[in-house]
Amino acid sequence: MNKFKEIISQDKPVLVDFFAEWCGPCKVQAPILKDLKKKVGDAANIIKIDVDKNQAVASQFGIRNIPTLMIFKNGEVKWKQSGVVQADELERLINQNR
Repeated sequence: MNKFKEIISQDKPVLVDFFAEWCGPCKVQAPILKDLKKKVGDAANIIKIDVDKNQAVASQFGIRNIPTLMIFKNGEVKWKQSGVVQADELERLINQNR
């Protein structure tokens, strides 16, 4: 949990993908995030949190559906949405929160 707080407290956007191994839509989201990382490079961090292995973090942020994507900056939630989100939309949101 402390490591997670440290990561989301950065001065640049941090996109967090709350997922589970068994989740079909999460498998669709994974390659979209790889594509997004190529586009944004070091402008943002992208991390994945397995809700089955990190239940405390998922619970703290009220994750009920997966995938749920969140953007943090300086420890604050800037955006949150459940479901698959396309790379262009995520790139726009990251740029908006730089």
